[in-house]
Amino acid sequence: MKDRYFLVAGLILLVTLGATLLLYPRLPGTVPVHWNIHGQVDRYGSKWEGLLLIPAVMAGLMLLMAALPWLSPKKYEVNGTRPGYLEMMIVLLVFFAYVHLALLTVDAGRHLNASKAVLGGVCAMFAAVGPVLPRLPRNFYVGVRTPWTLASEQVWQATHRFAAKTFLIGGLAGLVLAFAVRVPWAPFVALGAAGLAPVIHSLVYYKQLERRGEV
Repeated sequence: MKDRYFLVAGLILLVTLGATLLLYPRLPGTVPVHWNIHGQVDRYGSKWEGLLLIPAVMAGLMLLMAALPWLSPKKYEVNGTRPGYLEMMIVLLVFFAYVHLALLTVDAGRHLNASKAVLGGVCAMFAAVGPVLPRLPRNFYVGVRTPWTLASEQVWQATHRFAAKTFLIGGLAGLVLAFAVRVPWAPFVALGAAGLAPVIHSLVYYKQLERRGEV
């Protein structure tokens, strides 16, 4: 089963590289590589930086995910019966591919608000990660890793079921806010709340179990 995920991951990377080659002739020698929250370019770089940086990150992510089972200590393995960490890898690769191609499209001269495109992608990634979270076994690398989730399997499971809802709702709310309002920080509030709520949940739930003598 794991081979299927890495096959899909390899295809995503190949498609990204193929699209990069198609856009290559349209790119100038110096391209924008970073935008501020208002959509203004605040750093330029060489064409090769724009072409290769994110695909290199994608390849590095694949290598890291392949190494996680070996890196994980006993009782905290990522590769349990549910390959949630590999599903997470696919979500992240799709996100990186989208961001890479969106930025290259801007670099090639197409009219596109780069900051909104990237922010919308971040929000969509949050929403997509949500349903994956309950399938993550307790581990040190992926998921809502707080002292309380790592200390208790029960807290880990409950927190990740809760986080699945907050990430989905927060990601969708952020996606709407990114394009519906002109306040640049509004989507970050939605995403921040979606990420912070599970942390608070894990502490509160752990203390409840502690008072009952169940941890």
